[in-house]
Amino acid sequence: FSVPCSAILSSYLLGERLNLLGKLGCLLSLVGSTVMVIHAPEDEEVTTLEEMTSKLKEPGFLAYAAILLALCFLLIFYLAPRYGQSNILIYLAICSVIGAFSVSSVKGLGIAIKGFFAGQPVLQNPLTWILVITLVASITTQINYLNKSLDIFNTSLVFPIYYVLFTTIVITTSIILFKEWVTMTVVDIIGTVCGFLTIILGVFLLHAFKDMDVSFGNLPQVLQNEEPAPVTRDDKNILIEVDNSSIAPEDKPKVFMLYT
Repeated sequence: FSVPCSAILSSYLLGERLNLLGKLGCLLSLVGSTVMVIHAPEDEEVTTLEEMTSKLKEPGFLAYAAILLALCFLLIFYLAPRYGQSNILIYLAICSVIGAFSVSSVKGLGIAIKGFFAGQPVLQNPLTWILVITLVASITTQINYLNKSLDIFNTSLVFPIYYVLFTTIVITTSIILFKEWVTMTVVDIIGTVCGFLTIILGVFLLHAFKDMDVSFGNLPQVLQNEEPAPVTRDDKNILIEVDNSSIAPEDKPKVFMLYT
């Protein structure tokens, strides 16, 4: 609900424009999200921190995490100081890339909390504290750059773009870390991809046409590209002003002729 809620609330509370195409984009985002939830892959059963540790140590995820860290450092230390004030994607890309680590940390901490109430010695496991530190650092970074983006750019644009980027990173992380798509059927894969493309289409409508004054009232005029036809007036009973340009404007008499 972050896409439609942020767009609608920013329209009412911040006075930002939300036209007919923007509302349609919000609706498409909800439809796409619903389709994704219906066809979402089932979570692979990971019940202990030892299993989580083994997944985090897999070469595929380690390479993926290294690429994300390198990309994050490039965005923070090189691109953000130069283009962050003018390009909306820079700050939001940082938030989205860091989101991969926050989601993985939340997943691991959820396992740790369940293990703690089950009597397992999770506090003695170093992975628990690594996940806590990672979660705090990632969330702090996300809040920092998200607030910077909200200070500069339109709220109704920030959250939809952030939603698409963040969801893309989360899906990719789930595929690599938990391998949740291995057991999915072809129908579920197609449904998930179509749902995500529907969300992207909705965000595109919300972003690309935000400056257009499109509503139900003026929709016919917006769709019609022709010039309005001149008004035809009857020759009878027309009051015509006869102008004499040789006379100064302030002294110029006005003569009216009435045709009947």
